[in-house]
Amino acid sequence: MKSTITLIVSLVLFIVLSSGFYTVDETEQVIITQFGMPVGEPVVNAGLHWKTPFIQTVNRIENRVLEWDGEATPMTTKNKVFVMIDAFARWEIADPLIFYRQLTDETRALSRLNGIIGSEMRIVIAKHDFIEAVRSTKDRKVVRDGPAPDAGAAISTAEARIGVLPAISKGRGELEAEIFANAAPKVKELGIRLLDVRLKRIDYDPSVSHSIYQRMISERQQIADRYRSEGAGEAAKINGERERDLATIESESYRKVQELEGTADAKATEIYAKAYNQTPDAAQLFEFKQTMEAYKKLITSDTTMVFTTDSELFRYLKSSNPQAKAAAGASVEITPLNKLPTLLEVGR
Repeated sequence: MKSTITLIVSLVLFIVLSSGFYTVDETEQVIITQFGMPVGEPVVNAGLHWKTPFIQTVNRIENRVLEWDGEATPMTTKNKVFVMIDAFARWEIADPLIFYRQLTDETRALSRLNGIIGSEMRIVIAKHDFIEAVRSTKDRKVVRDGPAPDAGAAISTAEARIGVLPAISKGRGELEAEIFANAAPKVKELGIRLLDVRLKRIDYDPSVSHSIYQRMISERQQIADRYRSEGAGEAAKINGERERDLATIESESYRKVQELEGTADAKATEIYAKAYNQTPDAAQLFEFKQTMEAYKKLITSDTTMVFTTDSELFRYLKSSNPQAKAAAGASVEITPLNKLPTLLEVGR
């Protein structure tokens, strides 16, 4: 009987003690509630602690840095650009008692952060141009991906914008700081300490992305067309210079050929003159040969010419018989050429 009573007392004592003692981890803090209402101060020290058994309840709250990752939200900038902005933040529970009274748990806290941070982000983005949210440095220099245009050369509107960035007054970093400064006091009233707010991604709204991409493609196409036209012009210039140089070389070569031929002909004529002018007979023989060469060029199978009988060119076509000429009453000088047959006689 005593053993049974001892067992029952031990069991009751164990239940009471197990319901009264609780442990707190380093990563958490505890709010003790009695009938749903917080009692006492928050327990923030790790270790073993005591509460009133069966009446009080342990509510554990995270003591580490927590993450807020908002969804991409459509917004409008000051210059009426529709964008999708995705942001994130880091926060912690600074006052567990206020946090429990205002929000109770992390799920409600994330919902309130969505509203507060999202609202402040819309306000800040709406007060600044789109470029302010994209760029973070005011003195950034753009490196061109192609050769710079020549000074004074005509350039397209698309190429004129390359390497030229619009000036900014604040930049992305200052916009993030402004969002943080506006949201931090509001979340502090909920027992939350906001640690940081960052813009993770900024993109054009899908409704305007297509037109923007098409404009970018068009601008690049204009630049490509300009490079092609410049290349075609340079090719035409090179081909023109080549044709000009070729014509110059050919004309110079032709001139030299004509000079050489003229020099050779003059030399040959000089030699012929020296050879055939040694005696009167040689001169007549040279004249006869030259006339024969002229006949070969002038008289062909399809040539018809009419000359008088007194023509100087055809004097060798007449009879070379001295007796026939003497009978006609003409005095003929007998020369070696008179003994040569005429073309008419050769034909017979």
